[in-house]
Amino acid sequence: MNGVAERASRSVYAVFALSGVMTASLLSRVPQIRDALHLSPGRLGALLLMSAVGSLVSLPLAGTVVGRIGDARTVAAMTIVAAFGLVVVGIGSRIGPVPVGVGLFLYGFGAGQWDVAQNVQGAAVEQQLGRSIMSRYHAAFSVGTVIGALGGAAMNALHLSPRTHLVVVAIGITVGGTVGVRGFLPDADHGNTSDERRSAWAAWTERRTLLIGLFVLCSAFAEGTGNDWLGVAAIDGYHATAAIGSFAYVAFVAAMTAGRWFGPRLLDGHGRVPVLRSGALCSMVGVLIVVFGPSLATALVGIALWGLGTALGFPTGMSAAADDPVHSASRVSAVATIGYAAFLAGPSLIGAIGNHIGVRKALTVTAVILAIGAVTAASTDSATPIVPSKAVDPRRV
Repeated sequence: MNGVAERASRSVYAVFALSGVMTASLLSRVPQIRDALHLSPGRLGALLLMSAVGSLVSLPLAGTVVGRIGDARTVAAMTIVAAFGLVVVGIGSRIGPVPVGVGLFLYGFGAGQWDVAQNVQGAAVEQQLGRSIMSRYHAAFSVGTVIGALGGAAMNALHLSPRTHLVVVAIGITVGGTVGVRGFLPDADHGNTSDERRSAWAAWTERRTLLIGLFVLCSAFAEGTGNDWLGVAAIDGYHATAAIGSFAYVAFVAAMTAGRWFGPRLLDGHGRVPVLRSGALCSMVGVLIVVFGPSLATALVGIALWGLGTALGFPTGMSAAADDPVHSASRVSAVATIGYAAFLAGPSLIGAIGNHIGVRKALTVTAVILAIGAVTAASTDSATPIVPSKAVDPRRV
């Protein structure tokens, strides 16, 4: 089992990183697609919303899909759907907004179910290894986004069209997804009986699942607002240069990635609830330093605390939702759907409030949300403790 679990862990790392490459590759070409289609900011925003719509349609269905065909087949199938969406976006950039919108919807639909399936598999591997590791898989996603962003920058420098770039990425995603899942653990029983399939939506009636979803929503809100607004807050609120504004974003991502990589040791040593609650409070303090601090230097300290404190929330919430392997697919689907709603609502809410009081002060809302997260962290207490297998050396990952 040791070798099987380690091989599966490497496969999960790969598909998370691949997902990050895909996401950043697409986002890195948005300016060129905008210019090619002569879109105003409003029309571009409406067009980009199509990927979010695709994800929101996809996520509630993911539990049923994973339950029927398993983690590996879901990831493999959805890499094809998402990759086809990239192809449609690339070709559509030479035609008009409608095909680009269709492509973004397909991309979002595929990415949503892919994400649920890889989290379900990651939780299964975590349980086999007998130690916390989920947050490291999410760190692999972050590494993938860096690779994808650098690739996009290189394609821009070479003046390669979005069409060619995205088609090449789509081919790589399809091949990588198909090969990557070969190391997955055999599918656990995610409730494949007909009775369970009929009750795939039952997770939405479970108090613990909904509370975990609320906790993940709070974590996602803090992560999303940090990603989208810290650069603006540094520039507008502290009169930083554009370069320093970009550095503020990089500092946040770096702190969050470091927290996700090194955080599992804290989870194993102290348990989910105290670590996640402390993380939410740490992040809340960081936000308040950013909002009320006297200088840009102190704001950078706050940004580091914000990123470190937020790091473990989303991935550990996924692990908590998957504590019971029999119901993991439906519960992860529900929690992911609730959590991803924050990635949509958070930036818009901060923007709307920021129109009246400024973005820096508007980020106070994030501190309030994190206080709710600190309270709801108790819901992640493991209902089915992870017990190390005698066949697995828990020191090896």
